[in-house]
Amino acid sequence: MDLIDRVKDLSSKIPKQIGHIQTEEATKNAFVMPFISSLGYDVFNPLEVIPEFTADTGSKKGEKVDYAIKKNNDIIILVECKWCGSDLHINHASQLYRYFSVTEARFSILTNGINYEFYSDIDEPNKMDSKPFFEFNILHFEDHQINELKKFTKSAFSLDDILTTASTLKYTGAIKKILEEELQSPSEPFVRFFASQIYDGRLTQQVIEQFTQIVKEARNQFISERLNERLKSALAANDSGSAPSIEQNASEVEHDNSEIVTTQEEYDGYNIVKAILREAVDVKRIAMRDAKSYCAVLLDDNNRKPICRLHFNYSQKYLGVFSNKNEERLEIDSVDDIFKHADRLKSVIQEYDS
Repeated sequence: MDLIDRVKDLSSKIPKQIGHIQTEEATKNAFVMPFISSLGYDVFNPLEVIPEFTADTGSKKGEKVDYAIKKNNDIIILVECKWCGSDLHINHASQLYRYFSVTEARFSILTNGINYEFYSDIDEPNKMDSKPFFEFNILHFEDHQINELKKFTKSAFSLDDILTTASTLKYTGAIKKILEEELQSPSEPFVRFFASQIYDGRLTQQVIEQFTQIVKEARNQFISERLNERLKSALAANDSGSAPSIEQNASEVEHDNSEIVTTQEEYDGYNIVKAILREAVDVKRIAMRDAKSYCAVLLDDNNRKPICRLHFNYSQKYLGVFSNKNEERLEIDSVDDIFKHADRLKSVIQEYDS
């Protein structure tokens, strides 16, 4: 079985189990150890994987990092785990920081069993970077990320090969995040950049505000046009006529409305809902429509078949779950909390399909 098959197999099990995982230890056993195993390491062989690894550092004695992965008797990767219901924060990596400088490991992983953040010492030798150079979400990943993950497998691990591409990965990922943020909510310097290219007058605050809306509108049109081009190409190449319609796919991206901005959290929430429901219904039937006050997830792209609503535009997030067409709002602290309501979401599908 290839790496992508092993990862997909693990990914398919997580939505069924995550509602029952209440501790960090359970997260390790159910998610992290199988992930390490999928990379080809024997988690039950202390010559390859050392649990509760201890390396005293100065005044810090007896502290432990969750796993140390070895190859040819050398420690190559340190792994620190958190509960799957928690959001990862760099403060969680304090032990990784300390151990990184006193072991020969050049890589470390901070994970909650869903997200895996890979760190190295790109910025300063023998000092772990404050930002990961590679991030992998086991519930939502691209094929090119599997190719990067393969470099950490037991059979393919090569320190030089990974370090050669690590800096490129780190800065490429950072640039993508900046672009994503700017496209969602353009900053003034971002708007000024475009305005200065096409506007000959003085860039007053009123002009900047005007161009902010113009940039948003241009973004929406650009996304819509690119999407339509790709779908038209797919339709032309599909003689069977089974390709999805442009209208169906466009509904999953964003309405052409400059006042509506689909945030990354809403995309993440939508993908989590699809991950939960993938065994209850064909995910092609699940669509997303954004609105000003909430983001709706629908069955068959039908407003009369709402599955849930993502109320993420305020400090307190809510998941709106439907029963008999009535919405009940449930407080959630993070997007990952949607997994806690997996059974409720599945029951909505059963209600419609019955």
